[in-house]
Amino acid sequence: MKAGRRRFLQGAAGLGTTLLVTKGFGQDGKAPANERIGLGFIGVGGRGTALLREFQQFPDVNIVAVCDVHRERVERAVAVTDGKAVGVTDFRRVLDRKDVDAVVVATPPHWHALISISACQAGKDVYCEKPMCLTVAEAKAMVQAAERHRRVTQIGTQIHAGQNFRRVVEIVRSGMLGKITRVRVFVMQNVAPQGVGNPPDSAPPAELDWDMWCGPAKWRPFNPAVFGNHYYFRDYAGCGLLHNMGPHTLDLAFWALALKAPKSVTAVGGKFALQDISDVPDTLEAVYDFGDVVLTWSHSEACSYGFELHEGKGTGRRLGIAFHGTNGTLAATYSTFKLIPEGDRLDPTKLPEPSIPPSPGHTREWLDGIKTRRQPSCHFGYHYWIQLAISLGAIAFEVGRRVAWDDAAERVVNDEDANRLLAPVYRRPWALPQIAQATQG
Repeated sequence: MKAGRRRFLQGAAGLGTTLLVTKGFGQDGKAPANERIGLGFIGVGGRGTALLREFQQFPDVNIVAVCDVHRERVERAVAVTDGKAVGVTDFRRVLDRKDVDAVVVATPPHWHALISISACQAGKDVYCEKPMCLTVAEAKAMVQAAERHRRVTQIGTQIHAGQNFRRVVEIVRSGMLGKITRVRVFVMQNVAPQGVGNPPDSAPPAELDWDMWCGPAKWRPFNPAVFGNHYYFRDYAGCGLLHNMGPHTLDLAFWALALKAPKSVTAVGGKFALQDISDVPDTLEAVYDFGDVVLTWSHSEACSYGFELHEGKGTGRRLGIAFHGTNGTLAATYSTFKLIPEGDRLDPTKLPEPSIPPSPGHTREWLDGIKTRRQPSCHFGYHYWIQLAISLGAIAFEVGRRVAWDDAAERVVNDEDANRLLAPVYRRPWALPQIAQATQG
């Protein structure tokens, strides 16, 4: 890794401590407290529209433009703004607008990197939905673009802002668990055997620009299952639940233990239970070696059991994380946690004092950062390490063998098959921009 980039990523790993001195929004890059932020929304399907409604509640936000390749979605999103926003079908028209200060990217994941980088180059701050992107090269380019153009960024891992995650981090960092040598992260749900079904390919709806939907990814004929459930198709969303939900659950481990690059990853699994047209693993186990900590990622689309902390019955999604220390185990979900002592080595009733300030909310953090020019908690530099682990896990599964990572060289050791998977293959005319490094002071 080049020294300049390493300094940036190390400095960016804190919680909103990076100050960006930039010209653009407001005087000297800072906005007066009463100045409204002009937002553009790129991708207004289910998640994009939910974010649109959330941001619209803030009095210092002005929704300027909404974009989607599906014209009916654009019309619905414009209606959410009571007709005040301009609706377009090409994201570049949003980036062209001088009244757009920042953009919210909620497209399918295969578009995340290219749109986010283009937004940074256009001088827009960026809120990008998870996953950050699909590949290591895309994640690196996103960090470099944000640094080069001094943009305030946030990945949409909103659980990070919750009080439960903060409490878990405080407990782990207090040392009360003893030496933590093993972490288990999992996401389980049971959609077997039907999965996303087996509908035939067909002509796309007249209101959908299917070629633009495919964008830089591999083109394939329209299929309603692909359009409606893109997380089950690797060209558009990566390695299934690892890319889909890993950003949320792995975040807690990386935050609590200050993890960076793994030394190696081994992954096994496959499509064993789903009888549908999806092409991602319905079962996956990935083992990450971080030197003195082993982290295991587990996901299943054919079993919903996680651990006893979950209540109720049924086949719905269950996820969680367990930190295993010499004094005890801390098991956690999004909303709760439980301490399990090793004998009498810890007292679960004696918890450390709260030390991490509460968040004003994940989206509000980003808006405040736009005004102060300080990075929020899950900016691109912080999330790079999580995305690196996700992408390397996907590569290890793809090549079917252990992947050893040389972080200084940013290469897989002695495995050119794996190295070829570090970067995406974009469909013409799209290309991943090469970002020049900003001058380091």
